[in-house]
Amino acid sequence: MNVYKFDEERARREQAAKDRGPRPPSAPPVFNLPDVIIWLGGAMIAIHVLRAYALPQSWDNWIVYLFAFWPAKYAAFWSLTPLDMASSVWSSVSYSLLHGGAMHIIFNLLWMAIFGSAVARRFGAMRFLVFSALCSVGGAAAHLATNWGETAPMIGASAAVSGQMAAAIRFVFELGGPLGAFRRSDQAAYYVPAQPLAECFQNRQVLVFVAVWFGLNLFFGIMSGPVAGQPASVAWQAHIGGFIAGLALFPLLDPVPRRQN
Repeated sequence: MNVYKFDEERARREQAAKDRGPRPPSAPPVFNLPDVIIWLGGAMIAIHVLRAYALPQSWDNWIVYLFAFWPAKYAAFWSLTPLDMASSVWSSVSYSLLHGGAMHIIFNLLWMAIFGSAVARRFGAMRFLVFSALCSVGGAAAHLATNWGETAPMIGASAAVSGQMAAAIRFVFELGGPLGAFRRSDQAAYYVPAQPLAECFQNRQVLVFVAVWFGLNLFFGIMSGPVAGQPASVAWQAHIGGFIAGLALFPLLDPVPRRQN
């Protein structure tokens, strides 16, 4: 291309850019969340609003009875009706969709937006949902083992979010990761090879985040209201169970090859 043709082509592109006009502003930050986080969080909010403001108390109690996690059902499992047997199975996941109050759900959604988003970008939607469900099961198992026969229900996404946090800390603080000392801002930041578990817990950032997570979870759990006439309590065993499940399941579901030392 000679210099005249080059000038003509540059002028043509400049005119085309003017004709297109200014670019629209970028989307608000909330819409930068992965779709699965938006839909899952929206479902939790919709369920809570429906229970709190639309349904009569008797219906809400029935929802809690069928979908919250009740250790007492397992203590009397073989004498349960078929419906109660089935609910004691699906409730090991469904309890994570119910919450005891506005502060309870807001807290869980904020932490899911931070750590769950990182895991969702790395895992993809389906793998992320399977991972979160399994962490809920891990939390329910830990709660059941330490509260056998307990007559109070357990609800909340804290066990699943604890598992998501356990998965996220394996890679977000790595060099090139989204929270690393030297970080990237593109999608590749979420695909850095994961830290070995032993190195992970030598990282001061990891220890601080874990301490803050469990401390705030304890505080907001205490602030949440009663459920189905039962006094509110913090299911800290479920949080630990979900966290341990997240650590154990991460290498099994991680799509990124492990770092070679």
